[in-house]
Amino acid sequence: MANNKSAKKRIQIAERNRLINKSYKSTVRTLTKKTLENCEKYKKDPNEENKNLVKTSHNKAYSLIDKAVKKNVLHKNNGANRKSKINNFVKNTLTTN
Repeated sequence: MANNKSAKKRIQIAERNRLINKSYKSTVRTLTKKTLENCEKYKKDPNEENKNLVKTSHNKAYSLIDKAVKKNVLHKNNGANRKSKINNFVKNTLTTN
């Protein structure tokens, strides 16, 4: 256990940052899954509404990944790999139909 005031404060700050980072990572995973689900939905029923769903979820996922990288929650290469995976899936979905 911490013995001085600054060490106790660092423990509190680290815990706060851990929770914020956890929130970002969780949201990135959720938005990635939503984008992939919307792609599957578009494959089954290719119409304009589903296409817009794919595009908006794709944009939201990209935006949040960029923010997570900017705040050092994710490493820049990790963010790039996640974006690449999403983009390949979306591109394949939209070009095949």
